[in-house]
Amino acid sequence: MWDAYKKGFKAYLQLEKSLSDNSVEAYLHDVDKLTQYLQANDSMKAPSELDLNDLQQFIKSVAELGMTATSQARIISGIRGFYKYCLLENITAVDPSTLLETPKLKRALPDVLSFEEIENIIAQIDLSRSDGGRNKAILETMYSCGLRVSEVVGLKISCLYLDVGFVRVIGKGDKERLVPIGSDAVKYIKIYKDDIRVHQPVQNGSSDILFLNKHGKGLSRVMIFYIIKDLAKKAGIVKNISPHTFRHSFATHLVEGGADLRAVQEMLGHESITTTEIYTHLDRDFLRSTLHQFHPAFKK
Repeated sequence: MWDAYKKGFKAYLQLEKSLSDNSVEAYLHDVDKLTQYLQANDSMKAPSELDLNDLQQFIKSVAELGMTATSQARIISGIRGFYKYCLLENITAVDPSTLLETPKLKRALPDVLSFEEIENIIAQIDLSRSDGGRNKAILETMYSCGLRVSEVVGLKISCLYLDVGFVRVIGKGDKERLVPIGSDAVKYIKIYKDDIRVHQPVQNGSSDILFLNKHGKGLSRVMIFYIIKDLAKKAGIVKNISPHTFRHSFATHLVEGGADLRAVQEMLGHESITTTEIYTHLDRDFLRSTLHQFHPAFKK
């Protein structure tokens, strides 16, 4: 019974919502958890037979397994997505997940690199190596545009408008956006594309992919992770660094410099402004010095 619902839900996510394979799998995994719970409790009800209490008991069982608030919220989001599909397909007349309470999430401040640290990391690239020019172009682009790692590896030559200082990025859910690109990134992309990449073999299907490995195929996300980890280690930086750190730093530096949140939201490709608001944190020493300077209670 549930297999047919899951199959329909998968098609809905792929065709109507245009979600990536990873997102589709995550949603289906959430529904799988619900059906596993129902099976374990000998209550394999149809979606239309489940009520709010059933879902609350399911989330309670998930919490008792030791899942974090973030993981619980992720599962609730998946269940809500499933019931949205059920309503559209008239599988259910009501949505029992509407009143399901999401656990309070503590927004963690991401690790951020200073401009000097980013320059130090990029300075570790050995331009005499065969992959040096490519890696320089990759990191300059990541910091200049604040791209997700998946957007970097998927960046296409046909999406470069370097003469006017923009790149067309295909983000989550195949949504496109135009992002400004800095002069340094433009310079090193041109060097890589015109002087290095042209001498490489290119595999079928990769002719429009900008950044290639030595075999002429597009890079993997893991490869970008290794490149950045290695350079950070050489730079002597002990922070927890990943490709996403460059995106965090791009956004933080913009916001701390006074950039409009809506503009940053547009460049990052965030659907909700609340996601962008995480970058409004400021240097703690700056906040403390501001209080000491201007607040009467701190002047005593």
